[in-house]
Amino acid sequence: MIPHEEILALLKPRAAAAAANAYAPYSCFPVGAAVLTAAGRIYVGCNVENAAFGLAQCAERSALAAAVADGATRGAVSALVIYTPGLQAHPPCGACRQVMHELMSADSMVLSCCDGEENRRWLHSEYLPDPFVPEALPKPRNEGS
Repeated sequence: MIPHEEILALLKPRAAAAAANAYAPYSCFPVGAAVLTAAGRIYVGCNVENAAFGLAQCAERSALAAAVADGATRGAVSALVIYTPGLQAHPPCGACRQVMHELMSADSMVLSCCDGEENRRWLHSEYLPDPFVPEALPKPRNEGS
């Protein structure tokens, strides 16, 4: 695993650039995210809000979706950096934590950074202590049984 200082140095500028593209007219809180795959590919995302608030897309899920759309498989993402403007590093929301848990590798880390010196870090086992996992879903029944 790459040390978290190196991950921040690599991904923070990309996440900050993505935040500059955010569509956040309601919260006025542009967020950017960048993910790194085990293969070394970087994908970015930003939050995209909507007047129907429930339809908003967070930066973290946007970056993960970009990786999946390009062929990244479950467990291929090794790091995710969240950038928020201001002097406080913010945690991901619950919906993002659930998606991160399912798509990111078991040895991955999530880092949050801001314009100030504050950084926060979570390991895969820490940011979602009791996840809903795909294995909990019932298996489809065969049509002939």
